[in-house]
Amino acid sequence: MAALRPLSCRLTFLTERRSEWQRLERRNIYKKKWASSRPRVPNTQLALHNMDMSYSLQFGERWPSIRLALLCQQKYAALLNGFGDVEAALREMERRQAGDFVYESRRERAGQGPDWTSRARPRLRPAQDGQTPASAGPAPPASGGDTAREPPSVLETNRSVPISPNLKCFTYPRGDITRFRPARPDSLRLLEYYLMDAASLLPVLVLDVQPGHTVLDLCAAPGGKSLALLQTECCRHLAVNDISTSRLSRLRKILHSYVPKNARTEDRLRITSFDGRHWGEVERNTFDRVLVDVPCTTDRHSVLEEDNNIFSRLRLRERQRLPLLQTQLLVSGILATKPGGSIVYSTCSLSQLQNEYVVERAVEVAETEHNMELRLVDLTAIRTLYSDTFNFHGCCRVGELVLPHLTANYGPMYFCKLHRIH
Repeated sequence: MAALRPLSCRLTFLTERRSEWQRLERRNIYKKKWASSRPRVPNTQLALHNMDMSYSLQFGERWPSIRLALLCQQKYAALLNGFGDVEAALREMERRQAGDFVYESRRERAGQGPDWTSRARPRLRPAQDGQTPASAGPAPPASGGDTAREPPSVLETNRSVPISPNLKCFTYPRGDITRFRPARPDSLRLLEYYLMDAASLLPVLVLDVQPGHTVLDLCAAPGGKSLALLQTECCRHLAVNDISTSRLSRLRKILHSYVPKNARTEDRLRITSFDGRHWGEVERNTFDRVLVDVPCTTDRHSVLEEDNNIFSRLRLRERQRLPLLQTQLLVSGILATKPGGSIVYSTCSLSQLQNEYVVERAVEVAETEHNMELRLVDLTAIRTLYSDTFNFHGCCRVGELVLPHLTANYGPMYFCKLHRIH
């Protein structure tokens, strides 16, 4: 019996070790399960990491301030609904001490005093000494005013920077983070104003829609720019298109809330859901003005919202194909424009790949494959005109770029204008 003890001890030892090995193996199995179920990096973090790598090279020392502004609360403006009770809305803006940046900037740059007849409280900023007066487009008459009262020099500078008329968009001064309350129905049962990023209005302004023009908004949803185009009251016919039927449904609701029925008739407004890349084949040489506000990485949304985030791993291929899609849409918009007409391309991205490079490539395709002659329109005067309201990059190869900044947290918004010669 004594001789068997060492053997029994060894058996006991092996049994214990076997139990330990089994426990170790089972633990490893659970480790694998834990690893597979571990939460992934949020889409917003993926977006921010991607932007840190690319935009830090593009903007250098300016990127930290841009990054901070993107992560902070966006600033909104109020686009006045010209179809509603305008007088009541103007009194409301005066009470809130908000100013119409569209018209006031033109008067101030022209060396004029504030427009007291507009009922909106002006932001008093005297013109700087030695500054060249600049204005933008035919100035809309103030409430109860007369454009004939303006001196000839102002009208002359207006022609040098043409912009779409009849638009009033109210903002608070730089550094003022006051927010507008949600719009309410007025006495005409239309909403008083539309809250939007003020920089989103710039592509509509530089499109320079004039009375009698036919206009195409190729990628219209969710509808802010389409609403602004209708507010100009210059569109003889406006074609509003977006490939997404769900987004078009939202656009229809916006138009129904802001535009009276007699301004939404079929002869004046057409809403379609069509692949914009082929529009130039269907209606070629048709429109006086074309707005191509393309799908993009929507930088501000991407760093703040998880839902529908294009930086999701599942949408990697879609994001990589964006520049090609944007180029195709812009070429289609160029084809749909009449000779002598204008095209404005815009995104809400900071990326050069989606901005300048897309414009340059589209112009090359239009000239080589379609034998069209295009001219890039210099928008330096627009940058000068609205430099008190927005922070412009000023170093774009073509076009203009509004950069987010804490003192005026609008954008990002890139826009570039092309004129078709033939």
